[in-house]
Amino acid sequence: MERKSRFSQWLRRPKSGSDGGDTDTGSAAARSREDLLLAAADAGFPVAPAAHPSGYGCSCERIGCPTPARHPISFGWQTVATTDRDKVAAWVRTLPQANFITATGITHDVLDVPVEAGRSALGRLDAAGIDVGPITLSGAGYNGRMLFFTATRGTPDDEDEWWPCELDCHPETMDEHPGLRWHCRGSYVLLPPSALPGEQPAVSWLRGPELALPDPLTLLESLTDACAEFNDREPHHHEAAAWPIGR
Repeated sequence: MERKSRFSQWLRRPKSGSDGGDTDTGSAAARSREDLLLAAADAGFPVAPAAHPSGYGCSCERIGCPTPARHPISFGWQTVATTDRDKVAAWVRTLPQANFITATGITHDVLDVPVEAGRSALGRLDAAGIDVGPITLSGAGYNGRMLFFTATRGTPDDEDEWWPCELDCHPETMDEHPGLRWHCRGSYVLLPPSALPGEQPAVSWLRGPELALPDPLTLLESLTDACAEFNDREPHHHEAAAWPIGR
């Protein structure tokens, strides 16, 4: 309850300068950034530093970086990722431009869909009274994504009987999943308030990390249906819908 209260207070906090209060925009933004990342760590999402935008490119300076500002700094990000508040706060303060990722498949998974499909599915889920949990928005337009945070599926004993491995999304296979991406073991996603290259909006929470994580299977049917419908409407922009799941 304390974590929920802190995050709710942050959402209600007036913006810098809006009421004649703190006019130091840089300091306020830094505090907001730290609050958001500590809220994610408090929610149990392992956090690690990532690259940041450099104009329309990436701070890693790799020529033709395939995921500018969207990848971890360290190749050992799975080991580095932590929920330790002191470590996260130290990173935030010593890496003032860095984005941050959360490693999936440890305490949580992420179901990642085109933003239009996500909004459609979210409306159905809310209407059905299904608890959805934390959600982030990333990117804009046809590249925009809505990310649903869920409990991790772990490694079920009967996984081989019902789980199609093509649903798994890893950083190197992102382009192969224009519909539904399931980030689990060995994957990661950006956390708010990560900045994206160019004029794209920063990654943001639509529903905060204080919410309980739902079972992914309670969301999957609505998300796959919405992705299929979105693909039917936009065949030239999204050539594949979400993969079907076996039971």
